[in-house]
Amino acid sequence: MSENTIYNNYERQKLKLTSRVYASSPEDEICITGISGVFPKCKNINELEHNLYNKIDMIDDNPSRWNHFSPEIPKRTGNIGPLDKFDAQFFGVHFKQAHSMDPQGRIVIEKAFEAVMDAGINPKAIRGSRTGVFIGACFAEAEKTWFYDRVTEGGFGVTGCSRAMLANRISFTLGLQGQSLLVDSACSSSLYALDMAFTAMRNGECDAAIVGGTNLIIHPYTSLQFARLGVLAPDGICRPFDNSACGYVRSEAICVIYLQKLKDAKRVYAKVVYSKANCDGHKPEGITYPAGRIQQKLLSEFYNDVEIDPSSLAYVEAHSTGTIVGDPEECIALDKVFCTNRKTPLLVGSIKANMGHSESSSGVCSIAKVLLAFERGEVAPNINFVTNRKGVKALEEGRLKVCTEVTKLKGELVGINSFGFGGANAHVLLAGNAKNKINNGAPTDSLPRLVNWSGRTEAAVELALNSLTSRPLDVEHIALLHNIQTKEEPGFVYRGFGIFSHDPNGNAVCVNKSIQRFSGIKRPLVFMYSGMGSQWNGMGTSLLQIPVCKDTILKCQNSLKPYGVDVIDIITSNNPTMFDNILNSFIGIMVIQIALTDLLRSLELEPDFLIGHSTGENGCSYADGATTLEQTVLLALFRGFASNESKILKGAMAAVGLGYRKLIGMLPPSIEVACHNSADSSTISGPAQAVHDFITQLQAQGIFAKEVNCSNIPYHTKHIVEIGEKLSKYLEHVITIPKMRSAKWLSTSVPKNRWHLPENQSIDASYFVNNLLNNVLFEEVAALLPENSIVIEIAPHGLLQAIVKRSMPNAIHLPLTHRRHPNVATFTLGAIGKLFMNGVTMPIGKIYPTVDFPVSRNTPRIAPMMAWDHSEEWFVTKFELQKSQSTGLRKVNISLNLDDFAFIAGHEIDGKMSW
Repeated sequence: MSENTIYNNYERQKLKLTSRVYASSPEDEICITGISGVFPKCKNINELEHNLYNKIDMIDDNPSRWNHFSPEIPKRTGNIGPLDKFDAQFFGVHFKQAHSMDPQGRIVIEKAFEAVMDAGINPKAIRGSRTGVFIGACFAEAEKTWFYDRVTEGGFGVTGCSRAMLANRISFTLGLQGQSLLVDSACSSSLYALDMAFTAMRNGECDAAIVGGTNLIIHPYTSLQFARLGVLAPDGICRPFDNSACGYVRSEAICVIYLQKLKDAKRVYAKVVYSKANCDGHKPEGITYPAGRIQQKLLSEFYNDVEIDPSSLAYVEAHSTGTIVGDPEECIALDKVFCTNRKTPLLVGSIKANMGHSESSSGVCSIAKVLLAFERGEVAPNINFVTNRKGVKALEEGRLKVCTEVTKLKGELVGINSFGFGGANAHVLLAGNAKNKINNGAPTDSLPRLVNWSGRTEAAVELALNSLTSRPLDVEHIALLHNIQTKEEPGFVYRGFGIFSHDPNGNAVCVNKSIQRFSGIKRPLVFMYSGMGSQWNGMGTSLLQIPVCKDTILKCQNSLKPYGVDVIDIITSNNPTMFDNILNSFIGIMVIQIALTDLLRSLELEPDFLIGHSTGENGCSYADGATTLEQTVLLALFRGFASNESKILKGAMAAVGLGYRKLIGMLPPSIEVACHNSADSSTISGPAQAVHDFITQLQAQGIFAKEVNCSNIPYHTKHIVEIGEKLSKYLEHVITIPKMRSAKWLSTSVPKNRWHLPENQSIDASYFVNNLLNNVLFEEVAALLPENSIVIEIAPHGLLQAIVKRSMPNAIHLPLTHRRHPNVATFTLGAIGKLFMNGVTMPIGKIYPTVDFPVSRNTPRIAPMMAWDHSEEWFVTKFELQKSQSTGLRKVNISLNLDDFAFIAGHEIDGKMSW
């Protein structure tokens, strides 16, 4: 169904805005954008999909909740996984409260968090928002223990087992300020919850909503009551629509969905076209008798309200539970509303056949099944169906057809029924996401994808990153993951990253991965720009894969094109003589530094400190905003022009393994310590022959000394005054209105005791001339940096790594590039991933081509990628029959975690507990 079908007459619809039928605009349409749940034999929605489409019976033949003491209670039920697991620390729940919480409350809060994440939204982003929480539940069997049996253990039972807390605690924990309530209409509770959320959002009372349903089977007496009511199948098999149906099977499930308006959605599983509810009212047959005529009334009014032909629906997920009375009544209502004027049979099914009837959560479980059908384009089959129910003409005559095999979904509209045994009926109409993937979601570029992920445990991060390699590389899925990680979650103490490429078949391949525990301590961020010597052939080739870097490099290309300089050639050429010309070295280094700076800016990284080594101060100027991109590349250009045009003595420079304090007394008069690198490293500069002789002298003494390429120019000495004069003339026309250096830029070309002088704060031509001529005071300035900094070296190669690692051993050192890495872009992405591991949260998606939200259908789900810290076990009430004893021996179970027995912990003899 096209959007025009739904929004075909806005003027007419505006007249109806006092009703809840129409959204004011397409952007306000309400969508299901996230889902998470746990179902019988299914830890998550992915496992539910597998079981449904592979016809796996999810009912347990040997449930262990209690010993079956009564033959009236069917022995088969649908049970979810362990109920004693909960990440109490993450959700800020006191251990006494966690012990006394209804297990439903423990599980549903985790699933609510996961459902929001599944939508591509970090729950931190909705804190303080008008997001409502609507949870459907009707039984809270844990309350017996904490309300009546263990009332002496404080008041935690009230806050732990009150059903209102199933919703309220989600609102409290996530900081949500919309409506928050528990909905109980028996088996239709969760679809009623959806209806109330839909109404609240349409009325403007909520901007988004968390909707869920919970059901646990802890106490046998509830099942005994239902068995005596005659609605349970004695053989424990649920057979909707089948002639041998004799009742339903009780089942557990906890499922949560997240609703947003289309304009806010990153993902759309389905649009909620409309929802409506009613009640049977008084019936002569009794309150629990299903009234098909009232169900028919609900459906007829529903489709009249929304002005959609019921015959246009592709499928209806029925409430059908396999009861003797309920199925025929519902089928008659479906036939009269949906099959009139219908040319093909209406496909029907019920998830209860596969997983049993989860009662209060059954409505949202039906939604889960329908969302899977939309994603796959095919409906999951019913199991336990052999013969049409006798006497139900719509089935016998073929107007209703039960899906017994995986069946193609021919259409975009699906209706869902959910009825309570007290007569509370609800129906919802969903429209699938019609946006199909292009190229199976594969990237159109060759740039690997960086995914940062945080979690409660190392295993949780490992699970998430490993899950990406089990499927094709999907840029829309990764865009959702990027959006989640734009907000920091302090409770997720493990951080990691993965870099993913793809094989010839399009499947994701992890080329780099790392995980570590984050201390929680934020470190100062230092941008460090190195100078000459970091250039190498082809240094910019792979950086052109990164859109931000490519855009910047092209801007540099355009800025220097009038001067006959080909920037692209300089940074991509493999010509071994390219950097024999000092001009190309200056330009190449500067262009790479500008591109990397813009990359960091795109990630919204702001340095606390800037430091440059020699010509690296040009990079500081750009990062500080003192010079524009064009001005900065011209600084490099004219530094090269001035160097090439000047007639000076032939010089040389050399790296020496001594600090300048030790070296200064050893130098001949013509040589200077050009660069104070560290306590055990300096760079000398002077006349070529004098430098060569001194190198030989040092080597003879066993001192490291090695000449470095400087194109025969002795920089940072008195010998190049002419270059400084020419550079000054060039730059006077480049920097016409100087800006002031900020406090974060720590100058290495001016002594610290002169930083405050106006001439040293103004970034003008004279500053860069001083940078060219003066000694580089890198050692002195680096000592001012905080010892625990994160130091990012911004250059074509991490030239300063050996120096700064020795001088700052407690810092985190991250070069952005490496000349020997086979793909520099991948190395750069790895450095950004390491930044994340060390506590720096960034909008990684800005590195990549824009993905249009909401994403296409069949974008992999996120909730199954999540795992919690379930290392602790929490109390679960367990039913035990009182047994007669043949002796007077009394057995008592003692737990020191319980208040009744806490006093025993203090009974010690010789330091050992004795009791």
